[in-house]
Amino acid sequence: MEKPPSSTQQHPRRRVAGICLFLLLLIPASWAAAPIHISDADALRIGKRVWQNESNGSVAGLTAWNAGEDFASLGIGHFIWYPQGMRGPFEESFPKFLAYAHERNVTLPVWLNQATACPWKSRAEFSKAKDSAQMRELRQLLAHTVDLQAQFLVARLQQSLAKMLDEAAPGERVNVERQFARVASTPHGCYALVDYVNFKGEGVLHTERYRGEGWGLLQVLEKMHGTQTGAVATREFSNSGAAILRRRVQNSPPERHEARWLPGWLNRVRSYAGNS
Repeated sequence: MEKPPSSTQQHPRRRVAGICLFLLLLIPASWAAAPIHISDADALRIGKRVWQNESNGSVAGLTAWNAGEDFASLGIGHFIWYPQGMRGPFEESFPKFLAYAHERNVTLPVWLNQATACPWKSRAEFSKAKDSAQMRELRQLLAHTVDLQAQFLVARLQQSLAKMLDEAAPGERVNVERQFARVASTPHGCYALVDYVNFKGEGVLHTERYRGEGWGLLQVLEKMHGTQTGAVATREFSNSGAAILRRRVQNSPPERHEARWLPGWLNRVRSYAGNS
């Protein structure tokens, strides 16, 4: 399959800024926002940037199983899919994307529509099947639904603030909301929020903790205390994210060897300090 043309030099501007402002206007009354609708073109721009971050925009990278992990990582956002009987501390997101696609009348392969869990039980089994008909069919579906996957990511961001405010200590809620609004005030900041919440989650699950400390979007926002918007906000978000990820590695179980992933993680969050 030919790799789709890259658009990593394109940047979502006016429309994404409008999306973020629309989101923020809907939040204060009940911590819940109405559905956000973005065009396929805007979604594709965001999706391709996330895809570039996760797997260099390669079609092969849409189906991965990382060494040392007990789950497949699929799609532009490397959505987690556990095999039957396997569960871990991280939120499973690929079945949620499949449900999202089904609700939008996307035709899924029969075997995928009927699957109740990842059909490959281990990384070795997954790697052995990389050229199988099922795997080729899965990659084709994921390569052709980049915009839909991005819509799914934006929908997840929309739901994140309410979840984070529910989880935050009462005294932290105003600051968390303020920091979210600061970062979301520019198109680049909105993209950074979408990417981070996909990358490391909302930070609300108690199963996603090492030594009682999380590493999701909530923890990144809690560490921020500035007031300026624009580039200042995205730089602070980037620095806060880097600090939280370093803390995660320090707290992680030694057998996971998470220090090997830290340089790539830091490169990713450094990109958030760019264009605003």
